[in-house]
Amino acid sequence: MKVTNSMTSSNVQVEPLVVGPLFSNCYIMWDNKVRQGAIIDPGDDADIILGKVKEIDVGIRYILATHGHFDHVGAVAQLKTTLGAKFLAHKDDFFFIEDGKNAALRWGVHIEQPPKPDRFIKDGDKIKIGGFEFEVLHTPGHSPGGVCFLYNKMVFAGDTLFQGGTGRTDFRKGSFDDLARSIKQRLYTLPDDTIVYTGHGPITSIGEEKRYNAFVKA
Repeated sequence: MKVTNSMTSSNVQVEPLVVGPLFSNCYIMWDNKVRQGAIIDPGDDADIILGKVKEIDVGIRYILATHGHFDHVGAVAQLKTTLGAKFLAHKDDFFFIEDGKNAALRWGVHIEQPPKPDRFIKDGDKIKIGGFEFEVLHTPGHSPGGVCFLYNKMVFAGDTLFQGGTGRTDFRKGSFDDLARSIKQRLYTLPDDTIVYTGHGPITSIGEEKRYNAFVKA
């Protein structure tokens, strides 16, 4: 699915950015009416993200992590210091966040050590930002604390679901059985026209993945 530079749903807009050496997708989502938003999965390139936030001219209330792997939280420390936003993640991935700097070094990547989340989120939590509200879906498999953020017919899936694929499950505490269960029970039950904002690669939709994803069949 091709995506324009910004996608709009009523007053809500999304700006996708590809950051870091692992080409992770970072998203800025905001309420265009009250100019308040969140940054999802800032994996690297804090200066680029901050430049886009300044260009958009929006206040960032939260920094949200779909999971704790370093390529999705690598820019959190600098963004949190600069923007004063609260960092939210699932507690089951805190061990990844704690190991963030060392994990990145093992891949030859240098990041600032991510901070401890200001609050741990869990399945069913609601995160209000401006005039919209995310629902937290716990989707373990790629990592034990993996979550997706759902608003209306938009889901920020991190590395749970990709276009034509899924996140890897051969990392620490990964489980393909858990991942397949998460996709079938939490994502494939969403409306087919729900946009899936993936953690890597192109944006897709629930309907496309139910029809064509060879790794997890509906």
